[in-house]
Amino acid sequence: MTVEFKDVQTSAQEISERLIEWRKHLHKYPELSFREVETSLYVAEILEQIPGMHVATHVGLPTAIIGTISAGSGPVVAIRADMDALPIQEENECDYKSEREDVMHACGHDAHTAIALGVAMIMGELFHKGVLEGTVKFLFQPAEEKADAHGSTGAPYMIDAGALKDVDCVLALHMSPEDKVGDVKVHDGYSMANVDVFEADVYGSGGHGAYPHLGTDPVWMIGPVLQALHGIVARRISPLDSAVISVGSIQSGSASNVIPSDVHVKGTIRSYHPDVRELLHKELNKAFSLVRTFDGDYKLTIMPEDPALYNKPEVNRLIRDTINDLYPDYKVLDLPFGLGGEDFAHMTQAVPGAMFFLGCAAGHDKIRDLHTPHFDIDESILPVGVSILAETARRFLNEGGFPVMNSPDR
Repeated sequence: MTVEFKDVQTSAQEISERLIEWRKHLHKYPELSFREVETSLYVAEILEQIPGMHVATHVGLPTAIIGTISAGSGPVVAIRADMDALPIQEENECDYKSEREDVMHACGHDAHTAIALGVAMIMGELFHKGVLEGTVKFLFQPAEEKADAHGSTGAPYMIDAGALKDVDCVLALHMSPEDKVGDVKVHDGYSMANVDVFEADVYGSGGHGAYPHLGTDPVWMIGPVLQALHGIVARRISPLDSAVISVGSIQSGSASNVIPSDVHVKGTIRSYHPDVRELLHKELNKAFSLVRTFDGDYKLTIMPEDPALYNKPEVNRLIRDTINDLYPDYKVLDLPFGLGGEDFAHMTQAVPGAMFFLGCAAGHDKIRDLHTPHFDIDESILPVGVSILAETARRFLNEGGFPVMNSPDR
């Protein structure tokens, strides 16, 4: 007995009301990174109702969950959903508006989680019918949005705890409110940025504001540094390579008549290719070293967070074929996703995988972009996301995986 892709699509549409219910509940009760306690309990409760699903909690982090369903021998495919929200006060007026002050699902993780739960239901049904062999793991990940004091987000913790052990392929999706329903971004290779955070202290002697010639002024020194810093991408990086260095904070002094003895600078570095990342680090150090020509000194610390998201072409090929078969009227856009960061990159660095961006624009009355107080989605996209992920996973299992994917190509 076989199950055709239209059956998966129909099953996803049949549970659309449950998908909306889950998404609205999650949206109403958001939780910040590393604090997804109620969310984790809610997800585990739903997973435990699926026949044959083994649910593991505390996987690397207290709120991390893995649901596993398996039958016979065969490949192992993982589907990842992030669960955390952002420190944003929601400004939407709707019946599912966040009830947590200054906390909002403004990046679509509520939708990602609801969609993954829907995929779990459908895959559970297929395994229960005995029409699939292999294993599907559902990775419900905390803390995608924020790193902890050790500089780590949720994905590395789950990986270190064995979440990807024996996994042959990992899949994920992301809401894309800048794209209309019917558009899907699927891009091979590097598609989101390496994310590095830098902090620097520039030191001088300071002194009296009336007698600047008697000391060294770090506020003055920082001017040439900023010019050099903002020129790195324009003059040291090829125009064909994607890169950004942005200063987000400059802090110094507290009195109008006192030249401070130090200036503290914080910013972000974004890039796609590892070689460009390395060059940006070197050039940033050169920019700050200019202060030594003015009798100053500096200390620069660069803290890596996420690697660049690398989408395996063979995985994307299966995703594209699935979209074209299920939704022939959809437009598949071969575009990178921008210089935002995504800690799913740690997973695709460990095993072959890919993420696609699913258009979900909800009307034109307001700007509802990611990380804004008015973010929202067109909920008709939920069963679409379920269908694409479930069918891609089903085909991967039926085709026995991709042996060629184990060979390096980067």
